[in-house]
Amino acid sequence: MNRKLVVIAGATGVGKTDTAIAVSGRIGASIVSCDSRQFYREMTIGTAVPSPEQLAAAEHRFIHSRSVFEPYSCGEYATEALHTIDELFLTHEHVILTGGSGLYIDAVTEGFDEIPSDETIRKKLISRCRDEGLDSLLDQLRELDPEYYDKVDLHNPQRVIRALEVCLYCGRPYSELRRGEGKKRDFDTVYIMVDRPREELYDRIDRRVDAMISAGLVEEARRLHPHAELNALATVGYRELFDCFDGKHDMETAVELIKRNTRRYAKRQLTWFRRNKRYRIFSPEQIDDIVDYILQS
Repeated sequence: MNRKLVVIAGATGVGKTDTAIAVSGRIGASIVSCDSRQFYREMTIGTAVPSPEQLAAAEHRFIHSRSVFEPYSCGEYATEALHTIDELFLTHEHVILTGGSGLYIDAVTEGFDEIPSDETIRKKLISRCRDEGLDSLLDQLRELDPEYYDKVDLHNPQRVIRALEVCLYCGRPYSELRRGEGKKRDFDTVYIMVDRPREELYDRIDRRVDAMISAGLVEEARRLHPHAELNALATVGYRELFDCFDGKHDMETAVELIKRNTRRYAKRQLTWFRRNKRYRIFSPEQIDDIVDYILQS
């Protein structure tokens, strides 16, 4: 059997879920989510988890599979996802991996480089982040590794600290050490990126944020506010509302910041995927073309 892992990637709000479901129905594939926030069952509205109707339309794995109170790394996800993918290949010729978390996609398809760590440096950086704020670490990362600074989620302390830890320990940029040869997988990978014109994408993002607010995002965030220090909650949509609850700005400003920061996040996602020349770009409506490309690859 010619085992193909079909990656359907793209920016937040572009329509990956509907595209993956449509393709799944055509090629008889299960869907493995690689959205690094849809894993968490306490985060439903703010992460745009597939609706009950979407979940019923195709088999999904790794949706609401964890709790925000359980530490869960990208490496742990990759191990579990590869095990699940192997199981699915026993009965499927195709498996779809979909989401917008480029690092998680790469971990599944290529594996990680062996990068050293230093607990002493890490503890000092965590203390600095707490005392001086994340901006201080970001300034240093931009100086030591501008390439990774342009890729990293600038609102994710864990990844910023990890990159700085490696820079300081090794005396070399983190981005340089991450360029390994990759690990051989026993399946072929077909890379697909769905995209829309930028103005259309940004309009969809703005309207989706409004829909989330109407669906109860504020109430969901308020329930999670006592646990705002958790890494899983350092996420666009929740972070801005936590600041609102803490009196840093009003609700109207919070909603505008969610829209702005989501657009910025989408832009970084697009940059990440477009740097990988293996991705073939389609619009979400080109289902026939996507299926033909998968079958011919």
